[in-house]
Amino acid sequence: MSNLIPNKNRFLLYSTPEGDVRLEVLVQDETVWLTQQKIADLFGVQRPAITKHLNNVFESGELIEDSVCSKMEHTAKDSKIYQTKFYNLD
Repeated sequence: MSNLIPNKNRFLLYSTPEGDVRLEVLVQDETVWLTQQKIADLFGVQRPAITKHLNNVFESGELIEDSVCSKMEHTAKDSKIYQTKFYNLD
């Protein structure tokens, strides 16, 4: 898995006019990168559904995990920094 170049990263925030839903999107070189939880939020499903779908996609050979996944440092709500997998949605 590759690491993205930090100085080329941009984060976009999406929310409803009421501010109810917020989705942070990482954009790097015109490509959108999201965690499994953010993909689940985007599609209105639970994270296990995304995990199952991604596992099926990788096991079937439809996509190669190393080409659509990158581990990056991510600061969580608890202010701790974690290594997190981000997925390319192209």
